[in-house]
Amino acid sequence: MYQDKVVLCGASAYQQKYYFNQDFSALPDQVKQELQILCVLFTEEIGGILTLEFDQEGNLEFKTEALEADAMFDEIGSALKIKKLQTEKRELLESLEMFYRVFFLGEDGEK
Repeated sequence: MYQDKVVLCGASAYQQKYYFNQDFSALPDQVKQELQILCVLFTEEIGGILTLEFDQEGNLEFKTEALEADAMFDEIGSALKIKKLQTEKRELLESLEMFYRVFFLGEDGEK
């Protein structure tokens, strides 16, 4: 169904905006809110742009970007924060990966 990476959501410290891919509107509202809080707080603390996107195998990846002229972006802090979020939100992230694999990639949900 999808050939490239698919963005689930993202936030930008530069535009102070949050984006949620409406292809995932079937997710529970609580999950959508948790994703929004995660993304917005990340960009408030670290700066730059954060996107959560699925690769072709259904793995959820954190991607960060920063403008070259952005001296406030904390690249080291970014990597540490992502590792912390991956640990703290492991259950949520694994559930999102399963959701994507079943509903978008057509897998059977059994591992």
